[in-house]
Amino acid sequence: MLRTLRQFSSIFHRVPVRLFSSSVEVAPKDEILKILHSESRDIFRNVAIIAHVDHGKTTLVDALLRASGCANEYDSMDSNALEKEKGITILSKVTGVTFGGNKINIVDTPGHQDFGGEVERIMSMVDGVCLLVCATEGPMAQTRFVLQKALQSNLKPIVIINKVDRPSARPVEVEHEIFNLFCDLEAPSESLDYPLYFCSGKEGWVRKGSMEADKQGLEDVLETIVETIPPPQIGNETNFKMLVSQQESHPYYGKILIGKIHQGEVKLNDKILAVDQFGKLVETAKVLKILRRYGMQQLEMARAVAGDIVQVAGFNNAIVTNTLNEMGKNEVIPSIPIDPPMISVSIGVNTGPLAGKEGTKLNAQQIKDRLLKEGQSDVALQVLVKDKSDESACVQLLGRGDLHLAILLENMRREGFEMQVSPPQIVTKKCVDSGKTLEPIEKVSIEIDQQYMTGLIDKMSQRKAIYEDCINIDKTRVKLIFSAPTRGLVGLRAELINDTRGTAIMQQQFLGYQEYRGTLKKNLKGAIISMAAGICQGYALEDIQKFGPLFVKPGSKVYVGQVIGEHKLEQDIEVNPIREKKLTNVRTVLADEKISLFPPKIFSLEDVIAYIRDDELVEVTPKDLRIRKKELDSTLRKTQRKNQQK
Repeated sequence: MLRTLRQFSSIFHRVPVRLFSSSVEVAPKDEILKILHSESRDIFRNVAIIAHVDHGKTTLVDALLRASGCANEYDSMDSNALEKEKGITILSKVTGVTFGGNKINIVDTPGHQDFGGEVERIMSMVDGVCLLVCATEGPMAQTRFVLQKALQSNLKPIVIINKVDRPSARPVEVEHEIFNLFCDLEAPSESLDYPLYFCSGKEGWVRKGSMEADKQGLEDVLETIVETIPPPQIGNETNFKMLVSQQESHPYYGKILIGKIHQGEVKLNDKILAVDQFGKLVETAKVLKILRRYGMQQLEMARAVAGDIVQVAGFNNAIVTNTLNEMGKNEVIPSIPIDPPMISVSIGVNTGPLAGKEGTKLNAQQIKDRLLKEGQSDVALQVLVKDKSDESACVQLLGRGDLHLAILLENMRREGFEMQVSPPQIVTKKCVDSGKTLEPIEKVSIEIDQQYMTGLIDKMSQRKAIYEDCINIDKTRVKLIFSAPTRGLVGLRAELINDTRGTAIMQQQFLGYQEYRGTLKKNLKGAIISMAAGICQGYALEDIQKFGPLFVKPGSKVYVGQVIGEHKLEQDIEVNPIREKKLTNVRTVLADEKISLFPPKIFSLEDVIAYIRDDELVEVTPKDLRIRKKELDSTLRKTQRKNQQK
């Protein structure tokens, strides 16, 4: 086997051959290499896979790669550690296949609404989309969002109804719902004549046009992409021009800029420059590497031509939305406008008593540099550096939602960062005409069992939501529709899962900015606060747990002012979790009674950010998540509370 790999490597020196634990990547055959290195501009097809979260996008992409013969059953596009843990796509990824003498570039996109920015920025790279819809759930909120963005960019659609092999599938009804969605979005007449597939991405087959059609392999979808999606539109001029739509880091080549070449061509060792959206020079560099994807492999190219999606190495400062030009040119390719962020948090240095004991990156400058670097690659993220005098909250982070921000912070803690995170705040606007404060409002559809209706309506009214409609789904299930402020939806999904035992289905859709709906009291329960520092003892926790669920367990380190549980009542209480049982000479029946403790409540990062109150912070370290009061001193907290009540 090793001898064979060496032979492939020597013959196709441009194609890296890498060994993985699950599979062996074999270099493409010579006829495929001819296609990949072809300079013809008519053989390119650039397509994105778009859908609501968990409708099977990545599964379909993996199946298309296998159908084209450039991947095996062990390969998957979701290679990020957090993507594997959460089972969702977080980052857009570009790959490519060859089919019928054509090069098809496929972009796998996220489906969660918090990562909508990843979808928006790749629209300029593709000329068509495969809209994927679950045969059971039908079009959802994010389905509408991504389709609207595709239609606004005049992209040619192909519709694939996925998961038709499920017993709960209703493909015919979903087909009508999709057509109605196109009509609601006022799609042009040519977009309504879309190719339709009924698909099982997991099993790797499709039926074209109707459920009565014969099963075919996914090669038929690749053939339709070639026939339906037009070749990329390119400029008539010969000077090189490319819009940077994504960036990533390579262990050997450094920063990699990804985008579609709009005109001209680029060769190795060419000197090119990057300009921002205003035409200002950002950086001049020499092209060190030109790369493109083939399945799971990364191929080195000697040159790349207009219409292809490629990766260029050699730049240090260029970022997403910059335009790459040949020397002497400062032309700008306008980037697609990105929807504004709706939620913000403040990130600062960890000032807790346990600071510096679990992380390696602790100071304000390291936190600022890391967040500013992320802001360069994530166009939906805004990073605002605060006044240097306020070291406890050095950066304000603005994003699409709590999960959007939590994924970044989770990556940072795994890199060794320690920091403090404030409760999320809504990003408001001022009305130009009236001067009134406006806040983002979303349409919320919640499908639940009828027995939970009353409790849900009461919960939503507390979150300043307005009831709009109720739709009976069947004898036991209903769908309630509300318009609610975005700030009232933070943490709602986790509460619904607990309240309905995991049976609730929640959809959100951004409506726009409306007049501010007043103050919202968050988290009606009080906090159980530690009044001592040390190691938690089971003997003490057994008495404390009668006040409410705990966040710590025996052996956990705590400090004064740390929130260790949730009080059943609204007021906060202070307890001593490190109290030990006194030893005496008296022997009784109860002396050796076993300690009985309920399991502590474990938070994920997105859950704990949504949970904390306005007077609390989250201490984020590589090993733990701790909730603490902003003011650790009990006397000062009481004084502040009295001043607020006056």
